[in-house]
Amino acid sequence: MDRTGKKPIIGILGGIASGKTTVAREFARLGCKVIDADAIAHELLDDETVREKVVASFGQEVLDAAGKIDRKKLAGIVFADADKLSLLTEILHPLVLQRTEAMIELYGREDHIKAIVLDMPLLVEAGWAERCDRLIYVNCSQKMRVDRAKKAGFHKKQVKIRENFQISLDNKAGLADNTIENNSDFSALVRQVADIFSEIMDNG
Repeated sequence: MDRTGKKPIIGILGGIASGKTTVAREFARLGCKVIDADAIAHELLDDETVREKVVASFGQEVLDAAGKIDRKKLAGIVFADADKLSLLTEILHPLVLQRTEAMIELYGREDHIKAIVLDMPLLVEAGWAERCDRLIYVNCSQKMRVDRAKKAGFHKKQVKIRENFQISLDNKAGLADNTIENNSDFSALVRQVADIFSEIMDNG
């Protein structure tokens, strides 16, 4: 099962604001190491070479007053145009995947780490589903996801636009080995993560 030869790799799937990061955090509490692709991408946007490429592609308007990339402005541009999103993906994605590979290798050598969790929005689209030993889908109603997204500063329309650039939720659910229901309270989610993790470790 463990294709790394050392640690199981667990991929988290789900819609925007479904609770993927919360699930990943629970796995971290159980002794897993989480690789957060969004966090890596945000760090890369502060890299001078990456910043220059982004500005060359999207113009000075993506910069804030301090000359750094304004992620909100950049998101507003790329999620309104599939070609522009594709262009940003070409700049960032190879670097994100390269860093992810390095982190998997590093964590694979750490004895205290029980498994590696990939919190990667475009995990399937990037072709990383087959790298995972276990795929877990976080199921959450659209209403709850929209409500959570609003609290994070997104409008319903923005959620829809972003999800249009990803494979359908039905497809994600169909690829998963396990489903976590995230439509009730937090304690229910914690129990489901613990049960799945125990089963992964037992079968590892």
